[in-house]
Amino acid sequence: MRRGIFLYLLLTSLAQPALAQTTIFGTVHDQTGSPLAGVLVELSGPSSIARQTITDDTGRYGFDAVPAGLGRLAFSLVNFASLWEDVQSGSGTTVQVDTVLHLSLSADVTVTGARTFGNLADVPDPARNLVGIAESASQGAITARQLRTRPLMRTGEVLETVPGVVISQHSGEGKANQYYLRGFNLDHGTDFATTVAGMPVNMPTHAHGHGYSDLNFLIPELVSGVQFSKGPYFADQGDFATAGAANINYVDVLERPMVRVMAGGGGLGRALLAGSHPVANGRVLAAVEGEHNDGPWMRRDDFRKFNGLIRHTRGDSLGGLSIAGMGYQARWNSTDQIPRRAIDDGIIGRFGSLDTTDGGDSYRYSGSLEWQRTRHNTVTRASAYGIADNLNLFSNFTYFLDDPVRGDQFQQADHRFITGGRVSQRRLTRWHGRSVQSTYGVQVRNDGIPVVGLYHTERRQRLATVRRDGVLQTSAAGYGQNEMAWTPWLRTLAGARVDGYRFRVDADDPANAGLRRASVVSPKGGIVLGPFHGTEIYANAGTGFHSNDARGATITRDPRTGDAADRVTPLVRAAGAEIGVRTVAVPHLQTTATLWRLDLASELVFAGDAGTTEVGRPSRRHGIELANYYSPWQRMTFDADLSWSDARFTDLNPTGNRIPGSVGSVIAAGVTVEDVRRVSGSVRLRYFGGRPLVEDGSVTSRPTTMINVDGGYALSPRLRVSVDVFNALDARASDIDYFYVSRLSGEPEGGTADEHLHPALPRSVRISLTASF
Repeated sequence: MRRGIFLYLLLTSLAQPALAQTTIFGTVHDQTGSPLAGVLVELSGPSSIARQTITDDTGRYGFDAVPAGLGRLAFSLVNFASLWEDVQSGSGTTVQVDTVLHLSLSADVTVTGARTFGNLADVPDPARNLVGIAESASQGAITARQLRTRPLMRTGEVLETVPGVVISQHSGEGKANQYYLRGFNLDHGTDFATTVAGMPVNMPTHAHGHGYSDLNFLIPELVSGVQFSKGPYFADQGDFATAGAANINYVDVLERPMVRVMAGGGGLGRALLAGSHPVANGRVLAAVEGEHNDGPWMRRDDFRKFNGLIRHTRGDSLGGLSIAGMGYQARWNSTDQIPRRAIDDGIIGRFGSLDTTDGGDSYRYSGSLEWQRTRHNTVTRASAYGIADNLNLFSNFTYFLDDPVRGDQFQQADHRFITGGRVSQRRLTRWHGRSVQSTYGVQVRNDGIPVVGLYHTERRQRLATVRRDGVLQTSAAGYGQNEMAWTPWLRTLAGARVDGYRFRVDADDPANAGLRRASVVSPKGGIVLGPFHGTEIYANAGTGFHSNDARGATITRDPRTGDAADRVTPLVRAAGAEIGVRTVAVPHLQTTATLWRLDLASELVFAGDAGTTEVGRPSRRHGIELANYYSPWQRMTFDADLSWSDARFTDLNPTGNRIPGSVGSVIAAGVTVEDVRRVSGSVRLRYFGGRPLVEDGSVTSRPTTMINVDGGYALSPRLRVSVDVFNALDARASDIDYFYVSRLSGEPEGGTADEHLHPALPRSVRISLTASF
């Protein structure tokens, strides 16, 4: 009897855990709805040892024989933010936990769609998605949804979606835009690195300016997102990324083929035909664009642009292959900046010109290949590209200062072939139970520039050669970065980058020819605390560099005067740091705040207009940035970005310590409504404050405030009409201002120091019709 009772109790106690155990299973997708294979899923709980599994090709995972009680599921995959889910399992039950992983802001992805990038404010319970979403507070991504209803006056204004960036123009529309960010007048791209579909845009040792970045070949309707970062904190970013960097991605597929036609004031006309189609185990995307624009100028711009793209892709966000070809060409007339005294004296109007033969032409043809593969905890990526780029630009900024008879017009000619590529790998591993993500890679680039020239011209006819060079510039870099999660609330970043350069200049003046080499090592680091109640805190620091025109590295004689000239350092050190916070504690609101500082050892600038290098002074910039994105309803969003910065030279000089052209304050804000009773629209405010134009701050530019409005109505599910109104209040403002010496015809020799401005476009209306089929 006693033996029977003991046996019964023993069997009951052994069976009880089995009866209390459960099964947990589910599926993991990305934000486009595609299943994610290779996701590491970890189950932990107070009463069990942590267990792990990997999702299969359909994104499914499962755990059997799980003890009853409260547990936690953690999901992690390279390129994606980590996610956790609390799960309550009962006795003998089955629990399904499906989840969605979101791409990290620094993700390297070959195949993208309109929904690949998202904003945390649009995600249910976004606090769970914070872990690993970013490495700094100033890192971010602009989604296709944000771009869709934003009025764009110029193609380059896609970059104005980056908080703190201002885009303007001081010449014809075919020329690269003027960029401002973090106290920099970035000229045409220096210190802001831009890539489109994996290919670099910035041009080193360029005829018009080092880092020249022309985005006129971009087709905004095809952009799937803009990933951006600021500061020299990231090991995969090198030259031109001192102030920041932006990676503009293209979609690989459109939901439907589309035709868009646009017309507006100033002779504007634009047509776009784009579509995609399944083919050969993948998709082919093709687009053709044509545009003409005269603008409000007395001398019509007659800007003519033709643009085309064809791209074959296969795969998804985990892996794939992309082969693309692009072609762009344009011709235009230019109305450059004009002296204020010419307007005040009635010589010309605000939209007039003192040299009606200025203008230019350019082309860019490119081919690229991108490949990516994800295998469990490792992402390997390789890319290669080839670009043919050409610019002929005729300008006259001083009129009759140097040549009182034939004028000061000059031509800048740049013809180059670019080849390059990169290979990188990201690996997610564990070290003593801690999650570790390691990234390493190599990058190479070669710019063969058979012609980079500066010529004195009259009415676009060459009179004399100031200098003509051939340049071969080669760079190679290796980098590594490690991100370790020490605790659930503490992550550290540590990285380093090594860059090597070779400059060979064949000059028409042998005294300016030569061969130079340079290299630099740039360490990086950061700490991330949180998330705490939907908030993460970041601290980042690092060094980078600012390269200089190869011709400045070999010069010994001024090409204009024949005087001796000093060579300059090819690579100049930059050091930066920032602290910031990112929070989604308020439902549907994402806010980031950043306090930053950036030091440059020397602001060396190659003056393409003169053919010489100007040795700049050491500088320091610091500032505050605040970015907000609020989506209280699915069809309405508010955004407001505020930036303030102070830029100063740090050496002692009686001329003053203000940096000419440095922007102090920038405000960009707007409200957007999407598809409310077939109506969509947005209203946007754009403000950038006054800028010092001389070192002592005695001359400053006026602030510029613009209101832009966009409205659209869906006539049918596949036909839509839109109206864009730019400068809706018709503000009499300037796009850009300078202060320098120029001479008008008949003025005394030596010229007159004066403010020179390029007016902002007056109120203009554009109407577009978009059909999909």
